[in-house]
Amino acid sequence: METMKRNAEGYFDPTAFAALSTIAAEEASASRRPLIYICSPFSGEVERNIANARRYSRFAVDAGFIPIAPHLLFPQFLCDERTQERKLGLQFGIALLSKCTEVWVFGDDVSPGMREEIKRAKWQNRKLRYFNDDCKEAAR
Repeated sequence: METMKRNAEGYFDPTAFAALSTIAAEEASASRRPLIYICSPFSGEVERNIANARRYSRFAVDAGFIPIAPHLLFPQFLCDERTQERKLGLQFGIALLSKCTEVWVFGDDVSPGMREEIKRAKWQNRKLRYFNDDCKEAAR
């Protein structure tokens, strides 16, 4: 940081330092994207639900957010058919939900796991947004 305080000739230059610091702060702030939690079905038609969750996540990225979709991650190493591992995956998801600024709920069908996530989001005072399968925002 000391080198930024000095100009090319090595002289102390507080004006240039202040201007460059302001620019750096603005760039850092503009590049930060809020974390949002993707809430959509997993069980049932798993392949279709995974494809949808990927699509919903891409939609969030395109909208300027960082999507957190635990149901795309945890089934890679936890077995959804095992009750204890399913509960563990839901607990892990809830832990990640607490780091997100918003929860985006996708689709018309709300699964039991989604109901738990929505309940926790309300308890944590997270902003809930609802979308249909085509990623169009819907009022609820």
